[in-house]
Amino acid sequence: MNVEPPQTDAVAVSGEPSSLRDVATVSELLVRCTFPDAGTSLDCAVSGGPDSTALLVLAVAAGCQVTAHHVDHGLRDGSAGEADLVQRTAQRFGAAFVGHRVSVSPGSNLEARARAARYDVLPAVIATGHTLDDRAETMLLNLLRGAARTGLSPHRDRARHPILSLRRAETQALCHELGLDTVDDPTNLDPAHLRNRVRHEALPLLDELAGRDLAPILDRQADVFADEDDLLDSLAGEIDATDARAVAAAHPALARRAIRNWITASWNRGHPPGGESVERVLRVAHGSAVATQIEGGQRVHRTGQRLRLEPPSVR
Repeated sequence: MNVEPPQTDAVAVSGEPSSLRDVATVSELLVRCTFPDAGTSLDCAVSGGPDSTALLVLAVAAGCQVTAHHVDHGLRDGSAGEADLVQRTAQRFGAAFVGHRVSVSPGSNLEARARAARYDVLPAVIATGHTLDDRAETMLLNLLRGAARTGLSPHRDRARHPILSLRRAETQALCHELGLDTVDDPTNLDPAHLRNRVRHEALPLLDELAGRDLAPILDRQADVFADEDDLLDSLAGEIDATDARAVAAAHPALARRAIRNWITASWNRGHPPGGESVERVLRVAHGSAVATQIEGGQRVHRTGQRLRLEPPSVR
C-alpha cells in the first residue's frame, strides 16, 4: 500500500548528529535502524533517491563518519547533475563525498549489468538504502525466478542494510520534512523492468486480495527463512560434497544444499547453480552417471567415489 508523505514545512538542521537527533522523525526512525557505533567510518551508496538520501542523513545522525558514494552510469541525460545533488546533500550534513563514473552500454539485461558495474567501483563493504519494501519486492522476484530458501531471505545482512526495517513512505517523508531535493529516476516506472511491475502491479493487487499490507508479513517470513537457511547450511556443512557416498546417503534436502554450496564456493559466477544442475550432480553422486555438465560449461566428474568440479577448459 502506498502511503503519501505528510505535507510539512522543511526543517533546518546542521550536519551535527545532535542537531539531527533533535528532529523527532529522525530520532523515531533511528531506533529501528542498525547503524554501527558512533564514530565508526561508514561508506554509503547514495544514488540521490529518497531511500539512499535518508540512509545518508540517518547515518550522520547515528554519529557515523560517513562517506557518500555516488555512481554515474551515464545512461540518461542529467546524470551528472544527480552527482552534484548528492554532493551538496553530503556537504550539508558534514559527510564526505566520492563520485564514480562507469560506462554501461544500452542493450539486454541492462539493469543487471549496471548493478555489476556499480559494485565493481564501490567499496567492497558498503551500506545501501534498501528498505522493508525493497525486501518484500526482492522476495517475490526471487520466488518468480524459482529461488531456493536462500533467495527467499534477501538482504539479511543488516550491517550492510541498516534501514531495512523502514518503509519507503518513511524515507520519502523524512526527505520532505528536511526539505531535501531527491532524484526522481524515471526508470522506476518503466514496466520493462520486472521489479517495477511487482512494485506497482503485483504487490498492490496482493494487498487488495489479502485485505492488508503484505510487505511486513513478507519481511517477517524472510527472517524465518533466514534462520532456517542458516540451520540447513550448518547441517549441510557436515557433509563432504566431494564424497559421492556421503552425498548419496544424505537426506536429499541436505545433499542438494551441500552440492550447491560446494559448487558456489568453487566458481566465480555470482550466483549458485540452478536446480537442474544440482539434480544432475546428484545423479552422478548416486552412480547413475559418471559425469555431467552444468552452467558455464563446468563439468562434475566422479572418479573413485570422489566428485571433481572441472572448468570448461579441462577435457
